[in-house]
Amino acid sequence: MKKHLQLIMLLLCSSAVFAQQEEGKENRWFGGGNFGLSFGNYTFINISPQVGYRFTERVAAGGGVNFQYVSNRTRRGDETISKFNRGVGGLNVFGRVYPIQQFMLQVQPEANYVWGKDIYYNPRTEYKVGSQLVPSLLLGGGAVFPTGRSALIISMFYDVLQNDRSPYGRRAIVNFGYNVGF
Repeated sequence: MKKHLQLIMLLLCSSAVFAQQEEGKENRWFGGGNFGLSFGNYTFINISPQVGYRFTERVAAGGGVNFQYVSNRTRRGDETISKFNRGVGGLNVFGRVYPIQQFMLQVQPEANYVWGKDIYYNPRTEYKVGSQLVPSLLLGGGAVFPTGRSALIISMFYDVLQNDRSPYGRRAIVNFGYNVGF
């Protein structure tokens, strides 16, 4: 794990060094990420900001943090039978390649701390889900719709590591995001 954190720090520091070297040129920093909300029997909250640096027109890299909360309530009529709560907090780095301006490919290693609780009713029983650091490796790409110094991005990723505790499960993850240049 120490090696992963050192790699993250190295990538972030090297981004700052490159930014200083480009000081006289157009600012290449951008920010964005994902934000999601859903409420009801299935509650989902996602706050995942990212910051990146565009080294060239075709290559960018950066990092971010993520927080996710998921609660899934199972009901039979008006009665709640069970409720499952999961929380995720983590760090990520990403690298992007733009083969053309309107398309990007991305690799995003993550280290996510996962925790949770399962509650069963009648009789009420609670089980804590052991907290664990879970690695993920998201691979994917998407369409980029530039709007001046910003861009709307629609992308799809898949966690190729498939850890049993991964917050992404065994399905494709579709994201809608917006990057803002600053």
